[in-house]
Amino acid sequence: MKQIKYILIVALAFSFGSCNIDDIANPNGPSIEGVSSDANKSELQTLVTGSEDLLRQEIGFYYDVASIIGREYYFFTGSDPRYTGELLGKGDAMLDNAGFYGTRPYFGRFRNVKNLNVLIDAAANSTSITAAELKGYQGFAKTFQAYELHLAANLQFENGIRTDVADIDNLGAFRSYSEALADILALLDEANSDLNGAEFAFNMSSAMADFSTPASFAKFNRALSARIALYQGNKSDAASRLAGSFMMDDVSNPSRFYSSAGGDFANNLFRVADQADAIIAHPTFVADAEAGDARLSKVLLRPSGTLSLDELSGDYDVWVYKTNGDFVPYITKEELMLINAEANIGSDNGKAESIINTIRFNNGVADYAGGTSDAELLDEVLYQRRYSLFGEGHRWIDMRRMGRLGELPIDRAGDDVWVQLPRPVSEPQ
Repeated sequence: MKQIKYILIVALAFSFGSCNIDDIANPNGPSIEGVSSDANKSELQTLVTGSEDLLRQEIGFYYDVASIIGREYYFFTGSDPRYTGELLGKGDAMLDNAGFYGTRPYFGRFRNVKNLNVLIDAAANSTSITAAELKGYQGFAKTFQAYELHLAANLQFENGIRTDVADIDNLGAFRSYSEALADILALLDEANSDLNGAEFAFNMSSAMADFSTPASFAKFNRALSARIALYQGNKSDAASRLAGSFMMDDVSNPSRFYSSAGGDFANNLFRVADQADAIIAHPTFVADAEAGDARLSKVLLRPSGTLSLDELSGDYDVWVYKTNGDFVPYITKEELMLINAEANIGSDNGKAESIINTIRFNNGVADYAGGTSDAELLDEVLYQRRYSLFGEGHRWIDMRRMGRLGELPIDRAGDDVWVQLPRPVSEPQ
């Protein structure tokens, strides 16, 4: 965590709408002190823009690690055997607490938590904004802090994470997974309270165009809170929180901004198809799919044929993102529908089945024809989550929270499905 004591405040030329960025202290290496005393709106905009950028940094590692361990796809590359070795638990291989696959997504998340703490402090000390505008900065910052913390918690699970890192010289204690989820949910609720009566004196990227006001951004906040409540196993709370989300709205999904324009940041989850170094869908993704499922468009049959490496093979490239400028959602309307379906199992199975059928219809498959017991409907929801959320790192988390990691496929004798990543070696104990 000491690695994030000093950060670079990122200012990028995004298409975030028109705003003039005034000079700030030491523009070649902006310091925290340069904006903490009495930041103007341009300096605060720089911090907002920088936080949206940091949400993209190292995120490819998060999705790859979660998706590989969750047996959604393989990463075949001749340059690093750890993708098919350590992450899949090959033989005697163990996860490395100094391995890039754990340290980079972990510190990438906390780097942004720190940047957002700088934004919170800078806004609180600014005389250039109103009280309502201050609440807007706080609601924005706390919502995305909660999001980043929940990704870190997903990787660390029962190792726990620190959720109190505002004072870098006095870090809070590690919190267990359940404690971390409670802290994250409380932070989302605090942010939602800030957003009530707030004003946004800043611009976000075009990927957040439908969430550019405090009221619409609060719907994004409520969506995230429903996900966390579901992770806690609190179905009624998850369903209640969905009522304030964007689940029923005609809007795009809140997303990370990417662009192939020169000087910007291209989608780091996009890969050119049919290459020797490739992201290969796990063979069971196609084998287990229903005929005609539109979600099979998320994979692409390789014209060059089967690709094999390290006793593993596959015929399909992962093709979730079609260009290097595609946005990457934080959470989608389809996920919210799936949360709603799961939240109703046990209390209103008829409603759960109706939601499942809507999802199936939207993806070109016939109505659900299976049993309607709680266990059977949960199996169907997990199946739908597997296809609707493919490549987004959910499968591992879903199977773990259901105690079903043992049901994930083992492709080689002696492979393991990891429960969590080791705590990074550079994290103070």
